Amino acid sequence: MKTVLRMIGLLLGLAVVANVGFVAFVAARGIPSYAPPKPALAQVLATPERLAQGEKLVLAACADCHLNRETGALSGHQLRDVTPDFGAVYASNITQDNVHGIGTWTDAELVGLLRTGIGRDGRYRVITPKFVHMSDEDVASVVAFLHADNAMAQPGPTASHPQEPSLLLKALSNTVMKPVLLPTGPVGAPTLTDAVAFGRYLLVGRYQCFECHSKDFKTNNALAPEKSDGYLGGGNKLLNAQGHEVVSRNITGDPGTGIGDWSEAQLGQALRFGRGPNGPLGAPMPKYSQLTDAEVHALYAYLQTVPKIKNATPEDGVLASK
Repeated sequence: MKTVLRMIGLLLGLAVVANVGFVAFVAARGIPSYAPPKPALAQVLATPERLAQGEKLVLAACADCHLNRETGALSGHQLRDVTPDFGAVYASNITQDNVHGIGTWTDAELVGLLRTGIGRDGRYRVITPKFVHMSDEDVASVVAFLHADNAMAQPGPTASHPQEPSLLLKALSNTVMKPVLLPTGPVGAPTLTDAVAFGRYLLVGRYQCFECHSKDFKTNNALAPEKSDGYLGGGNKLLNAQGHEVVSRNITGDPGTGIGDWSEAQLGQALRFGRGPNGPLGAPMPKYSQLTDAEVHALYAYLQTVPKIKNATPEDGVLASK
């Protein structure tokens, strides 16, 4: 018996030492850097169609984090919807400023950042979405817009605020929240005629709804979104503009706790104008005001196919599940 107890004590001691060592390593290393990605890419041609699509995508996917509402420039600010356990996290200046922004970045360097989360300096932007499933054409549209003659993208001499990650975010960036690799081949988008496939593309590739509407940022799977814990079942914790906790909505088709009783028109109202069947949808839920009828239809069609999850959330007066 004494021998067994000694062995247990020894194992526990080793576990404590290992944990202390890991914490010390993470604290010292911080968020890691990587070799900058080098996508094979010719210069992006800024066609009128790409500039229009790029503006739509930037407004939908980038502006909430990077747009300074007072100046109208993509100069960045603190992400107030990130919960304190991640520390203080800031969106960078992505205007065309040559010193503080991306004015000297090449198209390929921007694509590398959008796809992997790694900048040309090798710094990993751990909170930045990784648009690994976005089509090459949509990515090119974003890049074209960021280099275009638009007021949002014009040079703004605002220095990006240094990140202040918590120990938890440092640990996560060294373990489960790592960057993704560049796609190994061309990335296309399904056609509008296949509503379910196109709806999935919108949800996981273009607008990345699963990031907030699955169970937890810490367990999301960027490469295989459907493998994220609680895929689209809600429960992820964010903050609103007043700093109060907000739990993301269950958007599976469960009729009791999800949106199974919503019509296509009601989904469109919620997405475009922030008006749900039972009341307004508050921040940090974005308003996708430029969604087309075809996009709303595709999203609705895809959501009907997602496995239903019974998970009540505070939206619509439903108590959150324990």
